[in-house]
Amino acid sequence: MFRFFNRVRTIVASEVNSLLNKAEDPAKMLDQFLADMEKDLAEVESAVAKQIANEKVLKNKYEEAVAYVNRREEQALKALESGDEELARRVLEDKNKQQGNADSLKLSYEEAQKLSAELREKLQEMKEEYNEMKMKKDSLKARSESAKARSKVNKTMSGIGSGAKAGFERMEEKVIHHEAEAETSEEMRSVNRTLDDELKQLDRNSAVDNDLAALKAKLQNKNEA
Repeated sequence: MFRFFNRVRTIVASEVNSLLNKAEDPAKMLDQFLADMEKDLAEVESAVAKQIANEKVLKNKYEEAVAYVNRREEQALKALESGDEELARRVLEDKNKQQGNADSLKLSYEEAQKLSAELREKLQEMKEEYNEMKMKKDSLKARSESAKARSKVNKTMSGIGSGAKAGFERMEEKVIHHEAEAETSEEMRSVNRTLDDELKQLDRNSAVDNDLAALKAKLQNKNEA
């Protein structure tokens, strides 16, 4: 179980780039890793709780055995004081049996204490690793989203460069062509307008000349009369 935590930590720390490049969604994968870690944490907490309970049971039994041994010694002393040496002997024999039981319980209790301390330490390490992974998850998810955004922007920019931008360039060429056509048409119109104006001026000059000739003729006739 503890090896699982180390494996998860290795995956998260060393294979993030691989996850980003694969089809798996890194955010979902990280959430799954944390869910697995939470499940293992719950199992370990349950095991530690059972061990602590077992330690307490052994402690109570050991204390009871010690109390029993002490009580038998006091009883043997009373029997001896009353002059009943035989009773004192039997009580001491029972005391010695219970002393062996107490010694055995003491060893079991001490081993249980040691195991409980080790499991508590391991559990604390697992919780610290879990909290570390939990904090790192937010950072990795943010990096994943940034990578997706950057990839999308790059693809969009690439599309603009190869497609939309080329289309804009073609439209610009057409606009320039239309502007050139309009300018040429305007120049031709200006030339034609100048010719028409000159022709109209000729017509106007001719009319004036005719009027002038008529006046001259009228004046000559008047002088002759």
